[in-house]
Amino acid sequence: MKDPFKTRKMATVPFPPPPDAPHAPHAPVPEAAPSSPSSSGRASGIPLAPPSSDASWSSGEVAADRTTDPAMSVMPSSAATKDRATLTIISGINAGQVFALDGTDHVLGRGTEADLWLDEGGVSRRHAKVSCRSDGRYFVEDLGSTNGTFLGGQRITVCEVRPNDRIQLGPHVTLRFAITDDAEEELQRRLYESSTRDGLTRVYNRKYFQERLTAEVAYSRRHKVKLAVILLDLDDFKQVNDTHGHLAGDMVLRLVSAQMQRLLRLEDLVARFGGEEFVVLARSTGKTEAVKLAERIRESIAGLEIPIATDHTIHVTMSLGVASLPDVAPDGGPTELLALADLRLYKAKAEGKNRVIAEGA
Repeated sequence: MKDPFKTRKMATVPFPPPPDAPHAPHAPVPEAAPSSPSSSGRASGIPLAPPSSDASWSSGEVAADRTTDPAMSVMPSSAATKDRATLTIISGINAGQVFALDGTDHVLGRGTEADLWLDEGGVSRRHAKVSCRSDGRYFVEDLGSTNGTFLGGQRITVCEVRPNDRIQLGPHVTLRFAITDDAEEELQRRLYESSTRDGLTRVYNRKYFQERLTAEVAYSRRHKVKLAVILLDLDDFKQVNDTHGHLAGDMVLRLVSAQMQRLLRLEDLVARFGGEEFVVLARSTGKTEAVKLAERIRESIAGLEIPIATDHTIHVTMSLGVASLPDVAPDGGPTELLALADLRLYKAKAEGKNRVIAEGA
């Protein structure tokens, strides 16, 4: 009986012979049979990949036949690079985010007045301060926080911080102190952006939104503050793609997302939830204010002129569903809040589109 797990034997590809060895002629490539249309529309006589059982298959070119590009890029010298101190969040909601320290005092905390804003429930409004002394050394100082500041697992009041030290603020947030150059700092920023942002629209992605929503609901329940969610969907977006092409559809998504970001406060969050669906997380916002915001977004998008050709523009509309935290049961969480906004969005679609629904469902 044939063993279904037996590894298939692959043909061995020999290394090129050394320069002083005589070159063996390439095996002739078998002539392809006359092409005939197949079910996939390709010519059946053209091989799509080298057959694993045919050791004579050859691409007709070896590495020795290719020359190296003579152009040379000179790397900057170490003296030309600019080193700076950075703090990178390595645990918490914004893990991966990088803050650059410019040699002055920086207050870390949850309050909007903090220089480095850390939106975590266990972080005090003015939690700690990182300062640079005249001799270039950096120190971290606790500012009387509720949950403490830790360095190397020890709770501290004032302590010098060195490269690769980890600073813990409260129970959940850990930052890594480092001295980096411009190129490394830019790389870290790009990695963080790629993990939290949607590649097309540059708004936050769904994964990041889900993490923030969970934290915001917990914070709002604990501190009795307002919170609202707006789910938005472009009307008849498939017709845009079918009529004008997918590149035009991409243009619509980019311009619509950019317009929404102009209408939101700094503490609000907009994310791409699906193909043509977006979601807005409005902090400290009740039902009435959320409905006003949703109407403002709807009117702004409806009046937006989207150029898809040199002499042609189109208009699109959106349907929106609004839900606030008091709309769900007292034990309801982020799933229930988002589900209610989704039901109201579909109600807006059913009632004629281009409208805001904040009741029922």
